Amino acid sequence: MKRGKRYLEAAKAIDRANVYDPKEAVSLAKKAAVAKFDETIEAHIRTGCDGRHAEQQIRGAVVLPHGTGKTVRVLVFAKGTKLDEAQAAGADFVGGEELIPKIQNDGWLDFDVVVATPDMMGVVGRLGRVLGPKGLMPNPKAGTVTMDVAKAIADIKAGKIEYRLDKSNIIHVPIGKASFTEEQLADNFQTLMDAVNKAKPSSLKGQYIKSISLAPTMGPGVKVNVVKVTQ
Repeated sequence: MKRGKRYLEAAKAIDRANVYDPKEAVSLAKKAAVAKFDETIEAHIRTGCDGRHAEQQIRGAVVLPHGTGKTVRVLVFAKGTKLDEAQAAGADFVGGEELIPKIQNDGWLDFDVVVATPDMMGVVGRLGRVLGPKGLMPNPKAGTVTMDVAKAIADIKAGKIEYRLDKSNIIHVPIGKASFTEEQLADNFQTLMDAVNKAKPSSLKGQYIKSISLAPTMGPGVKVNVVKVTQ
């Protein structure tokens, strides 16, 4: 893969063979963000889990103390008073059955997170083929299937992120923007790691977290010392 000049320049400051203390890794990842836009700093956590086994599927959510730096658009599926509650709490879009053809047939996906009340999951379930592959399906573990729509919206707008295994058993999540201070990024990263550590499946044999790297959207990855964030 051909890399641009900026990437190669940023990569010179990082020793690919080294693992760094979390704070130093955050600092290097922030400095490696040299694109002309405000890059997202992402954590990539490789686990020893086997997601093919239901009991080793990791999925959850955590509110980052400093948010993600991204404006999140929330769609809420609800009815009755819960529709008014969602609107009052700052949901960007609210509705019910009438939204199904708009999403299914018109390809409308101008939202980042979907929240649903439990009584609407029969309706939302019909969108599984559209929302599922995009990671937008509401889920009780992530707190997006709930009767307390106001709290769900407040948490999401405050910087709640969802973490889950991909097909390679790796977790990819944003921990903030390159414009954040190093302290903000370090706080967010530690909060994420505390949540992921607590989510360790009891049935897992062997090493839980195999490697961690932090990387800006367009820049090189920085390896983090796993021991320092999993003690």
